[in-house]
Amino acid sequence: MGSVLPECLEIRCQVQDSDSRTDNFGTLLRPLSRYEVSAAIKYASAFGAAALPSPVQATILRKLQLRRGLDFVDHNSLTTVPPQLPPQQPPSGIFDSLKSIRTTPYEMTFLSRLCGHRPSKDSGLVAVDWETRSPWIELMTDVRNHYSYAHPASSQSPEAPVPIPIRYVSLQPSHLQQVHELLARVFWDGIDVSDLLQSSSERCSVIAMYGKIVIGAALLSSPQEAYITYLAVRAGWHNSQVATTMLYHLIMLNPHKDITLHVAANNPAMLLYNRFGFKAEEFITGFYEDYLDSQSRASMNAFRLRLRR
Repeated sequence: MGSVLPECLEIRCQVQDSDSRTDNFGTLLRPLSRYEVSAAIKYASAFGAAALPSPVQATILRKLQLRRGLDFVDHNSLTTVPPQLPPQQPPSGIFDSLKSIRTTPYEMTFLSRLCGHRPSKDSGLVAVDWETRSPWIELMTDVRNHYSYAHPASSQSPEAPVPIPIRYVSLQPSHLQQVHELLARVFWDGIDVSDLLQSSSERCSVIAMYGKIVIGAALLSSPQEAYITYLAVRAGWHNSQVATTMLYHLIMLNPHKDITLHVAANNPAMLLYNRFGFKAEEFITGFYEDYLDSQSRASMNAFRLRLRR
């Protein structure tokens, strides 16, 4: 044992010399041994219990504790930490999109989560159109703008109108009066479609609404017969795709069934029906004689059209 100890001490000194480094001031520095680290931690802990250590002393103690823990770790089992990527700035388009948001729908706000939100349920809602602007809407906008320009100092100058969508719904009892008035202006007096409320009105009718105003109606006689009885649009709403949208939804509500109708020979709606695939099957002379006035400009003759499914 006496012959081994000097050799071990010599080897220890050689290892310490190989690990030693010289600082900028020429002082030889060597790493602490495990015993020295443990003793330094024990001393620093005892000293810190008597008085609050300074930030420098606390940092040294922390480093010594980490060093002692690393001495017992297998360095070959450690994985290298990937280099931290520098923070990337988001694309400028994101900030532009956020800045362009002026208002938030109430149902998407935090307040709605606190106070609760009950979405409005339109009875028999089929579709909602926020984009269409009819000649009537453009006329009302011009009237409003003209009033604002003519009375700039008026305290009663109208405010900018809130956008209102066109809603397509099935026939409801509250629509009957306006629907009857619309059909009387477009076709003839005495039309009554209240019987549709007793049948499947959600499949036999599509009513176009602008606010509380009925601007169009598309009606079937029954789901079984699938015969289009009336298709009408309020004056001022023509050439706004209202009739096209109503006819489309009426067809989609009755799939896998042939749909038939009669149309006057000089009615421009013939072009609309042709776009949807309706084909003429029969030409009937005097079909509307019992309904139209003799002075009416509409043709008394009619085509029978069919959409085969």
